[in-house]
Amino acid sequence: MTETNRIECKERLTKDLDLEKEIVAFLNYREGGLIYIGVSKNGEIIGLNDPDGDMLKIKDRIKNNVSPSALGLFDVITEEQENKQILKIIVASGSEKPYFKKKYGMTEKGCFVRLGTAAEPMPQTNIDKLFATRTRNSIGRIKSHRQDLSFEQLRIYYEEKKKPLNKQFVKNLELTTEEGSLNYAAYLLADENNISIKVAKYNGKNRVNLIENNEYGYCSLVKATKSVLDKVDLENRTAAIITSKDRKEQRLWNGIALREAIINAFVHNDYTRETPPKFEIFSDRIEIISTGSLPEGLSKKEFFEGFSVPRNKELMRIYKDLEMVEQLGSGIPRILEYYGKKCFQVSENFIKMSFPAIERLTPQVTPQVTPQVTPQVKKLLAVMEGELSRQELQDKLKLSDREYFRLHYLQPALEAMVIEMSIPDKPRSSNQRYRLTDKGKTIVVT
Repeated sequence: MTETNRIECKERLTKDLDLEKEIVAFLNYREGGLIYIGVSKNGEIIGLNDPDGDMLKIKDRIKNNVSPSALGLFDVITEEQENKQILKIIVASGSEKPYFKKKYGMTEKGCFVRLGTAAEPMPQTNIDKLFATRTRNSIGRIKSHRQDLSFEQLRIYYEEKKKPLNKQFVKNLELTTEEGSLNYAAYLLADENNISIKVAKYNGKNRVNLIENNEYGYCSLVKATKSVLDKVDLENRTAAIITSKDRKEQRLWNGIALREAIINAFVHNDYTRETPPKFEIFSDRIEIISTGSLPEGLSKKEFFEGFSVPRNKELMRIYKDLEMVEQLGSGIPRILEYYGKKCFQVSENFIKMSFPAIERLTPQVTPQVTPQVTPQVKKLLAVMEGELSRQELQDKLKLSDREYFRLHYLQPALEAMVIEMSIPDKPRSSNQRYRLTDKGKTIVVT
């Protein structure tokens, strides 16, 4: 292991080590980079006595000493080499350049960039130029049009990972603007939003014959992601491949690559354009389309080599907390390992991934991935008559708590597809009404 323009080696983590300078330099570098702790300049593996303790110190130093926030732009992982423990810090190229050491601000003492194998001070003219063109239209900077957001779904997912959220979680997860208002990232992760996530299925190779149109949106983006993963996993059935020698069973698509592609589409989608990712299943392939081209400054070559420039660092950080993302830059190489570059189509406004099936899909409709009908949902169905407003339903059920009704009655019934909205394109319309679906009518009759 030798130092390069993307690799820096340090023997020990000490107070005198200017780790922040190296982090800032890679954040400002168009390719990001790797910092190894426990490795000498000449590549000798030294090892660390307390890698877990050093990992906590590194995260704390980056969090408190680097600005703009680098959360979601770095990973710290333990590696074993030559039977010794070392740390690898993965740093992505940031989208809010220039990054700097808080102590010195946006000056030549605070801003650095990678030049060759060293972190060099950034000239003030470059600092000023970068600041003038800094990306401002990001989900972390945009104020949510709603400030009455709840995050029960997000709390549940964090508790499942034994990482309960405290009272300051909104601030700690960077779900607020600099002024303290809930931002658009918070809106995407809230229990209720207006983001429509659909998985469509067609009988054929084009969009002429739609046989399923599954809706998993209007909820926390994490929940929507899990629902899409479950639906696609259900579609990814096992097929028998008969050769001249034997009979092999294989799934229609590689599960690892497909999972990475779905999560990648959610995490890196450009939500500022108000267009969510799209998932479509054809008889011969799956297509996944995310809005937005490659991040500024990232070439196709760098993209395919796994260099990471997270478009939505707030989402990246949360998906990583919930162990839905392993480490920065790992997704694209995993996809390429199974499907190669030909599965990607990059345009100015979209990135499309197309994965061919190992055989043509049969036209039957597969079962829906929907929750079971709970006792509360059954009570709701029992009072459904024609089209009713939310308040009318609450009155019939004698429920006064609006949020309780939404979480335990209305939302589960919509997700189970036993009721539907009269105005599905405008879920928060004051004229919204709810009615039974054919599936709901069947349950009421039985």
